[in-house]
Amino acid sequence: MTGDGAERPAEPERPGVPEASGVDLARVALRAAKEQAKARGAAAQQRKQARRGGGLRSGARADGRDPLPLGAAINRLITERGWETPAAVGGVMGRWPQIVGEDLAKHCVPLRYDDAPDERVLTVQCDSTAWATQLRLLAPRLVARLNEDLGHGTVRAIKVLGPGGPQRRFGPLRAPGSTGPGDTYG
Repeated sequence: MTGDGAERPAEPERPGVPEASGVDLARVALRAAKEQAKARGAAAQQRKQARRGGGLRSGARADGRDPLPLGAAINRLITERGWETPAAVGGVMGRWPQIVGEDLAKHCVPLRYDDAPDERVLTVQCDSTAWATQLRLLAPRLVARLNEDLGHGTVRAIKVLGPGGPQRRFGPLRAPGSTGPGDTYG
């Protein structure tokens, strides 16, 4: 019976589960209190270090804050930022004569690389239409060689640009109404 005169229903017995004694409950409560105290202590230590102006302290073992050689630091930065493909393509721009040969490199210059996932196109400009035609014929082999060097699927196509037309000039010696050398092309 309870203090108000009503009887409390008896708790159902759970077969196979021993009833927790007072000592077991005390152990569980002590363990929870220790974990909470440890969490409060760690948080207080972090606040204390932040107030001192220092984060982690230096130690005898290597960690991520140790100085690196320049090459390793650059490679780490490239990897962390996801710049592997643009850096590799930039290397191709610098090694263009070794990749395509001296003769072709004298007449054809890589301009840009479009890294859109559906495109991946290397744009090359040639100084004459004859060299542009030659590069268009060599394009499939060149794409295969670039992908062999850079990784499969890095370059899907080569866009070949011919020589640019003469620049149109505006000024006092230009006849009004005439479009200049462009009017003979169309």
